[in-house]
Amino acid sequence: MTEEVQKENKMGYMPIPKLLFTMSMPMIISMLVQALYNVVDSAFVAQLNEDALTAVSMAFPVQNLMIAVSVGTGVGINALLSRSLGEKQFEQANLAAKNGLFLGIVSYVVFAVLGVLGSRQFYLIQTDDPEIVSYGTQYVFVVTVFAFGLFLAVISERLLQSTGLTIYNMYTQGLGAIINIILDPILIFGLLGFPRLEVLGAAVATVVGQICGMLLGVVFNLRKNKEININMKGFRPDKATIKRIYQVGVPSIIMQSIGSVMVFGINKILMAFTSTAVSVFGVYFKLQSFIFMPVFGLNNGMVPIIAYNYGARNKKRIMHTAWLSIGAAVAIMLVGLGIFHIFTGQLLGIFEASDEMLAIGIPALRIISLSFTFAGYGIVVGSVFQALGNGVYSLMVSVARQLVVILPVAFVLARVGGLIAVWWAFPIAEIVALVMSTILFRRIYKKKIQPLALTEETASV
Repeated sequence: MTEEVQKENKMGYMPIPKLLFTMSMPMIISMLVQALYNVVDSAFVAQLNEDALTAVSMAFPVQNLMIAVSVGTGVGINALLSRSLGEKQFEQANLAAKNGLFLGIVSYVVFAVLGVLGSRQFYLIQTDDPEIVSYGTQYVFVVTVFAFGLFLAVISERLLQSTGLTIYNMYTQGLGAIINIILDPILIFGLLGFPRLEVLGAAVATVVGQICGMLLGVVFNLRKNKEININMKGFRPDKATIKRIYQVGVPSIIMQSIGSVMVFGINKILMAFTSTAVSVFGVYFKLQSFIFMPVFGLNNGMVPIIAYNYGARNKKRIMHTAWLSIGAAVAIMLVGLGIFHIFTGQLLGIFEASDEMLAIGIPALRIISLSFTFAGYGIVVGSVFQALGNGVYSLMVSVARQLVVILPVAFVLARVGGLIAVWWAFPIAEIVALVMSTILFRRIYKKKIQPLALTEETASV
């Protein structure tokens, strides 16, 4: 690595609007492709029957938990690696990358064991419907036992993001999603001479896509990522580096894992009314990914910029990035709110919605989507906390939103107002999260951002 390359990372000098756009746009595109595959996956499964759709919807907590662990670990790697580069500590950056890959492998092994031992029990806890249990057990078994593609793909993507090479993530995620979309109908319905695997086919398509994305991500890191060295020859886990990764990563893991607990709890509340309500909730999560994924892509571009400039002690670039990201996220969410209110019936129609599903789903989607108004701000601010090494703030807001508010409020509203009242728990929780995020943002600004020293050279945007 030359001294010139070490000193000229674009996150330290490129104008912020252009930098945020170039860092985020590839991720936004790739995540929109991911969202498309999520919808297509469930749309094909819904053509089998509603029980199949319910089974796949009920698998969300397991899949979300795996994503939480992989992405949360990636957030810790991202923050440490980008900050190390900003501080010109290149050996520490390499340690972050190698230990991150090690943690991805360890995490996969844990979930593979849990998948072998607990897939069927996970469904039996929620329902005694034999068809749902059968479909779901097959699906969860495959997506956990073969989840190495997911874990190593996410870690590879975070390494690329940390050094500003987000364009390659568009290719890795896009490849995985496209392969999944192609394989879905072939394996679910038994086309082109393949056996008809139904829900099992959807699971196989998912893991094959993840493995392909992983392989391409590893190749890009080896051949294109010149700022880090991920040669694992002679590797030994470094406790200090792992601790620093998890100082940011564990709060992020817990924060995202809470979503699994929330969905599991809401599914239990909804199942007391009808399994169709569970299907509607699952459909909502598939559809809302089209709105949330671009914001997550924006965040993925924002985090390394803020982390790098925090390491470089550049207050002006940090705040410019944060406010620009908040404005863009709020705009995206408002567009999503309009879509969910105007095209509600058409959105549900993608999933072969029955009359009962339409009756439940139309008011549900319109009520839950009111939370979009507040969510964009909270998502970006939470990622700013993580980029500055205060992942615990994000955790506090997430716990308040998804455990302290949503589940208790949904439980009470279910008893008081019936099924339709349950959906109001979501906008209520998002308002609480907005207030908490603002208070904590002011606190971290005074504690970490305001004191940063600036020079005329580093202050230029």
